[in-house]
Amino acid sequence: MAERGDESLLHTLKKVAAVLKQSEIPFALGGSFAVYAHGGHSSDHDVDFLIREVDVDSAMTALVEAGFTAEYPPEDWLVKVYDDERMVDLIHRPIETPVTEETFADTVVRPVDAIHMPVLSATQLMVHKLLSFSQHYCDFARGLPLARSLREQIDWDRVRKETQHSPYAEAFLVLLDRLEVVPYVGTPAEKGRS
Repeated sequence: MAERGDESLLHTLKKVAAVLKQSEIPFALGGSFAVYAHGGHSSDHDVDFLIREVDVDSAMTALVEAGFTAEYPPEDWLVKVYDDERMVDLIHRPIETPVTEETFADTVVRPVDAIHMPVLSATQLMVHKLLSFSQHYCDFARGLPLARSLREQIDWDRVRKETQHSPYAEAFLVLLDRLEVVPYVGTPAEKGRS
């Protein structure tokens, strides 16, 4: 993944993780670098960390003291820090769900360029990706590399259950079946008809 400036992003990722660890602020790596940490391929190139909302101020203070620039954008589900021009999102409410201790329990400690850190599970990454699809954003091309490269690590039954309310997620799962990535099982009502 270290291409087109990603090496400097990886360095920034390590700096943020080190500050959060030293400050004893719970976090989990998410987004494209989490896919990378699981050995997968991602078409995105950004840094996302999940933290609890209660830790936002402490995290921002610690990161500013470490030389980062803080930004509180109008979106109310994240804050941002900058390492020169490199941006890191600190997300406390992904997919309209608050980050909690349960979020951190669904992580795996992985080495990311020689620093061990909690990384969202492949299953949770897939759930987050599918629930990000909506009538305003539905780019399935961004979810395909994740599904293809991490398919053996993903609990697909759990993904179906946690995304069953989303027609966009269902359409993506049907697409995965048609592309022969993962078989589509369908809804319980459909199973009963066969």
